[in-house]
Amino acid sequence: MYDELIDSSDLSIARKSVLPGTGFFLPDTLEEDLEDERTEAALEGADVAVIADSDADGLACVALIREAYDDVCTVPEPAVDAGGTDGERSENAAADEVTAVDEAENPLEEPESTPHSVALVPASPHDVEDALARVAEYGTEGVDLYVCDLCPDRYEYVDDELDAALETADRVSWYDHHQWGEDVADAVRDAGVDLVVGDSEEECSADVVYRSLEYEFDPMYEELAAVTRDHDLWLREDPRSDDLADYAYWTDPAEYVEVVREYGVDLPAWVEEFIANRRVEKEALIEQAVARAEFREVGEYTVGVTYGRCSQNEVAEAMREKGADASVIVKPAGSASIRGTDAFERCHEVAGRVNGGGHPKAAGCKPDIYDDMLDYATHWTSRGAVTKRVILDAFQAVVDAADEDGDSSDAE
Repeated sequence: MYDELIDSSDLSIARKSVLPGTGFFLPDTLEEDLEDERTEAALEGADVAVIADSDADGLACVALIREAYDDVCTVPEPAVDAGGTDGERSENAAADEVTAVDEAENPLEEPESTPHSVALVPASPHDVEDALARVAEYGTEGVDLYVCDLCPDRYEYVDDELDAALETADRVSWYDHHQWGEDVADAVRDAGVDLVVGDSEEECSADVVYRSLEYEFDPMYEELAAVTRDHDLWLREDPRSDDLADYAYWTDPAEYVEVVREYGVDLPAWVEEFIANRRVEKEALIEQAVARAEFREVGEYTVGVTYGRCSQNEVAEAMREKGADASVIVKPAGSASIRGTDAFERCHEVAGRVNGGGHPKAAGCKPDIYDDMLDYATHWTSRGAVTKRVILDAFQAVVDAADEDGDSSDAE
């Protein structure tokens, strides 16, 4: 396949909006080999390994742990070209999202070159077991292992890999703020993990790490956790939180960690310039997705549904302003973000029915409906029609179940 066919950097906004990024088209085997190489390089000589979601919350956890272990701070040189490219790399994180390898700008880039005693191993909710297996294989015997801002939907998904990691690591600590099933949490603790789960309505994962580590942090790290929380919980009270979220979304995870360790939440001018230039494209992609929005009635709720490569939180907010109680943003890669409001706080239940999970007001999923490339071709040309229908059916099932529970309670 010609490189230019999968390189979307030069596409018009209208076409870029409906197609996945370059990384989507890489074979899984190539991606796995690359991740093996990167993880092995990162863990060489490291005393600590941190498996973390690569959004602002997960990476803030890494910054906190590196500070607590007095790890070297390596601030990158200012970017030469801060212009917009095809760089969407991750879907939120929050809590929530499926990490979007399909949106990677440069999936073949070299791993972090500066040695760290605290190694970063980026992961997503859907491949945390792979990260655990890599730490088990490449980590130094007796390494301290932290898992941050990640939640397995079922214990069996991580059972064997966690056992292997526990054999390599001296200790394993797991800090998170997502909605954990009680059985999953109990199983992880019984395996020998120090698991701390914060209140997803009050804390982000960085808050959990900040209060859990026995270390007296500089006030800048308390501020980092607070501003990260502002975006991760979608409070939107501090404008700097959008800058952190966007920067984490667009730049290399290793760069983000070192920049916030050096500058805190007040990012340097060269980063602000980078963000401002990228936002020109971001706003254009948001406009494309908002223009496609449709609204469906599910029980007593209005659900906004759209499709496109975009920043899901802003699109969901636009649909909320148009009357949506909940919103679904289907991505070209096949995943979807689900956002709620005070009127609808069951997003994680909806996502749980379609191969996902998350928070009551913010969740993500990727329905298991793609058997071959023809299914993806249909997905792109139909603007996610099948995925939309599957998720709307999940909404209906959740609403019907809630109604039945209500009827049962009334009968009692």
